[in-house]
Amino acid sequence: MGGDQREPAGTGRGARIQQWWARAKGSPGHERHILDMIGKSTLAAALSWYVAHDLMAAASPAFAPFSAVLMIQVTVYQSLLQSLRYVGAVCAGVLVQAALGFLAGPDLVTFVLVVLIAMVIGRWRRLGEQGHQVVTAALFAFSTYVASSGNLQRLEQLGQIILLVAIGCAIGVLVNLTLFPPMRYRGAEEGIRNLAHALCDLIGDVYPALREGELEEERTGRWRARAAQTTSIVGQARSALDTAVEAKYYNPWRLLPSHRDRDFSGYRQVLEALERVTYQVASMTRTLDQWPGDETGADRDSFLHDYADLLEALGEITRQLSRIDERHLTEQSAELCRAAEAAQHKRTSLVENAQRTDLALSDPSRPYGILLAEALRLMEEAQHTCDVIQHTVDHAGDTHRTG
Repeated sequence: MGGDQREPAGTGRGARIQQWWARAKGSPGHERHILDMIGKSTLAAALSWYVAHDLMAAASPAFAPFSAVLMIQVTVYQSLLQSLRYVGAVCAGVLVQAALGFLAGPDLVTFVLVVLIAMVIGRWRRLGEQGHQVVTAALFAFSTYVASSGNLQRLEQLGQIILLVAIGCAIGVLVNLTLFPPMRYRGAEEGIRNLAHALCDLIGDVYPALREGELEEERTGRWRARAAQTTSIVGQARSALDTAVEAKYYNPWRLLPSHRDRDFSGYRQVLEALERVTYQVASMTRTLDQWPGDETGADRDSFLHDYADLLEALGEITRQLSRIDERHLTEQSAELCRAAEAAQHKRTSLVENAQRTDLALSDPSRPYGILLAEALRLMEEAQHTCDVIQHTVDHAGDTHRTG
């Protein structure tokens, strides 16, 4: 036992930095993503500055690197979309200032009108989150307009702002497109794993208490609160999956054999099934939290014991889903099938044993029938999740054989 002991991880700042760096150099994850974003942003800014300052000798070269850094987005699709919106917002702001400046001159009234009109244009929904850049561009353009002498110089400076922004956006998009273009597959898996892990932890706290018949109000209230909190993880998992799907758009890596067949339909079905499981667990904990105090007796204890056995089997399925990994999906699908088969046996025992008791299963004012229906729906969704993963494995095997 002494030979297996390990020194605990350090908690100082230096130790935390070393641990972060080790994770960043290891498998792809949040830390690696941060390093990629920092590296690509630095490169895009440097290239843009070189073009704007050294090659063009622009009066305001900072517009180019600033725009380039903004275009390093989490997906190539977002880089392209945001670059179009950003250039459009800058053009709108500069044109508003140019039109009013040449018509009314650079005075306070003109400045107020420029800001007012730019803010209205910035509300246009097609500009999305770049809408506020209309006002920013208009203000910079107004400052450049005031500092310039002569209409020709003013036109050149305003036109140069648009050109520098376009150059920065183009460089930022190209860097994001060609240098490790982001493929967010791991994010999709991580979202599913986090949701399954939260369900596994909650179920793991519920079934031992049911087996012992411990349904204190404080305990069941905590279950209900945790189940409500778990539903928020569904949104995070769905967002991660949507980002993974979006990452394929316009991404050159999607043409590689290892990425070509990934459509995430299996992940989406698994997530949808887990979402339904989450709501069923929330409903179950709500029923347990409302357990009548006068429900006692041997039949009640036997029912709760069988229910705990089923939840334990379902908890094993969620535990395996919390470790889902596409690289080991074949082995995991076999384990999930075995776990689902074991859970089906527990479901059958629960139903048969409940029917042999004197419990009022059809009485909606008592919890047994409601819990039984929720257990059956939980089992259906868990079985569906296992079937989806098995189908994904079978489809991948057929693809490799035909290819």
